[in-house]
Amino acid sequence: MSRTDISSAGRWRWLSGGRQRRQEEIILMLLCALSIPSILPFGIYRLLQGSWASAAVDMALVSGMFAVIVHVWRTGRYQIASLGVTIFYSLGMLTTVYLRGVSLVYWVYPTMIAAYFVLRPTVALAINSVGLVALVGILVSQLAVVNLMTIVVTIGLVNLFAYIFAYRTGLQNKELHTAVELDFLTGIGNRRALERKLAEHAQERRPHLESSLLLLDLDHFKQVNDQYGHAAGDKVLIRLAELMRRHTRSSDRLFRYGGEEFAIIASGAGLSAAARLAEGLRAAVASATLLESHPITISIGVTYMNKEHTPAEWLAQADKMLYAAKQDGRNAVHVAYGSDYAESL
Repeated sequence: MSRTDISSAGRWRWLSGGRQRRQEEIILMLLCALSIPSILPFGIYRLLQGSWASAAVDMALVSGMFAVIVHVWRTGRYQIASLGVTIFYSLGMLTTVYLRGVSLVYWVYPTMIAAYFVLRPTVALAINSVGLVALVGILVSQLAVVNLMTIVVTIGLVNLFAYIFAYRTGLQNKELHTAVELDFLTGIGNRRALERKLAEHAQERRPHLESSLLLLDLDHFKQVNDQYGHAAGDKVLIRLAELMRRHTRSSDRLFRYGGEEFAIIASGAGLSAAARLAEGLRAAVASATLLESHPITISIGVTYMNKEHTPAEWLAQADKMLYAAKQDGRNAVHVAYGSDYAESL
């Protein structure tokens, strides 16, 4: 199994056209797909009954949901689509109640709950609050005050409970996501986190954001474990991670790739800047005391994260440069410039 085949936290393993789909995409498309058979029979029935306005609303909702499915499936752009679906769905619900009367007010509940599945809780609550105010304006002349207040209170409680549930679930998912992607020893990102960030960069649509990948490895680390024990080796790894934090930028992302191998995604850095970063880090490690009475050095391979290539190819090229640095005597930096990159692909 290749590195890009390993799923990362918060994503579903659903591939289409070589692109990994986000969980948010799946939820939005499923919501629209379930809405179509729920609404279409009513649209057909009202069309046969000659209720042209109501039928038009239902058919417009069905067409809109189908268009969203196609759009998200083809582009993967779900953020604006989620907002549009919620607003469109809410307007359709309000129009239906306006045309058919209070007997269809029960459609308000699934409509408003659905918003919390595709939007941030605060955004969903804001849209639903506006919808509730509009609903009161529609029903105020049709219902007694007590009946109207009953509807308002029940809808308000449904929104409050849904908001609390969505907010709490979001916090729990964030905490779990963070815990799963942290290396237990050093506190930096683990291999799972690295693969997720590489996949995100590959799908990033901002073409002018340069980034580079650094793979670094402790030289002769087996000797440290053999001579001083694994506890001392762990201390070296922890100190190296701390040193990496001090000698990288806040925008850089640090990962323990496995064993004594680490990775850095240098965001916004081309090859020249990444090479300077790597050389500064190599020199800092060579001059630091990571283990008393035992010099520690690192070798680093650097490659540019060209979006014409895949994350697996970035990793392979950085690994090739790291191997070259090892072959060059260790305590060295090797950078994959144009010819080096072309040779390995």
